[in-house]
Amino acid sequence: MQLAPLICVRDVESSSRWYQRLLGCESGHGGSEYERLNSDGRLILQLHNWEVEHQHGRLGDPELRPYGNGVLLWFELEDYEAAVQRAAAMNVETVKPSHRSENLNWEFWLRDPDGYMVVLTSPLPGLTQSGPAGTGESAQP
Repeated sequence: MQLAPLICVRDVESSSRWYQRLLGCESGHGGSEYERLNSDGRLILQLHNWEVEHQHGRLGDPELRPYGNGVLLWFELEDYEAAVQRAAAMNVETVKPSHRSENLNWEFWLRDPDGYMVVLTSPLPGLTQSGPAGTGESAQP
């Protein structure tokens, strides 16, 4: 199974470029109405123009805010540090700066150009200094 979130945006092409730069992903479709963003050949995010109905009708109301209230776009990245540096270079709106989470990985919370909450994370550690996550066992050197 693979989750492939779809969000509605004002400008699909601009949002596509923004996400490609932030995440280091690539366009899998392109266009002004709909986009598929891929990473290592896997679909990670779909972008859809608010105003385009296609065969399914409008997907939401662009007047209702904030977009994605209660939904976070959570991206676990092998190149977390590089992504945080790209975010800084892009002058993103930071919600929570890079910090250690309670799971001992790193997180950086930000907003995309449409106001969706985006969280960048490093992978969860397999072994911590106190052993496998949650076991309290000592890790072996």
